[in-house]
Amino acid sequence: MISPESLARQVQSAGFSCTRCGRCCQCHDEGSALVMVFPSEIRAIIAVTGLSWEEVAEPYPETIRNASGGRYTLGWCLKRNGGACRFLEDSRCTVYDSRPWICRTYPFMLDGDEIVISECDGLHQPTGEEEARRIAGDLICRREAEEAEAALIRAVLAKNTVPAGSFAVIDSDGMKVIDG
Repeated sequence: MISPESLARQVQSAGFSCTRCGRCCQCHDEGSALVMVFPSEIRAIIAVTGLSWEEVAEPYPETIRNASGGRYTLGWCLKRNGGACRFLEDSRCTVYDSRPWICRTYPFMLDGDEIVISECDGLHQPTGEEEARRIAGDLICRREAEEAEAALIRAVLAKNTVPAGSFAVIDSDGMKVIDG
C-alpha cells in the first residue's frame, strides 16, 4: 500500500493548482463530467441544498442485464444540466464544501497504488507541501470509501435479484427498483 508521504510527493511533483475554470464540471465528450457519487454523498448534498434525491442524482447510465431479464446499474451520478454538473454556476461549485470525493481529488485518482492524473489546465503549477498532503489524504480516503462501497454492493448483489422487466440501482444502501 502506498504511503501518504509518497503519494504527497507524487502530487507535488505533478504540480497542481486549481484555476477555477470549471471545465472539469462540463461535458466535452460522452461520459465526461460524469461524477459517480455514493448514497452518503448524495445525502450530504441534499442536506445543504434541500433538494430531493431525484434532483441531485440519477442512475449511472451503463446498465447490466441479468439472467431473468432485469436491468441494473451499480450506483449514481450527479445530475447534469446542459452537459454540465447541475451544481456548476459561473464556473463555481455551489456545493463546494459538500462536493463528492471524485471532485475533491480531481485531477488525481488511484488505480491500486498507482496515481493516475487526468488532463487539467491546473497541472504543472506549483503545489505547496501542505496542499499536496491534503490531496494525498483525500485520495486515500476516496479509495477507502470506494472499496467499502464496492464491498457493500457485492453483498447487495449476492442477496438480491432484479425482477424481470425491471430496472434497478444497486448501491451500498440496497436495491432500488426505479422502473418496472
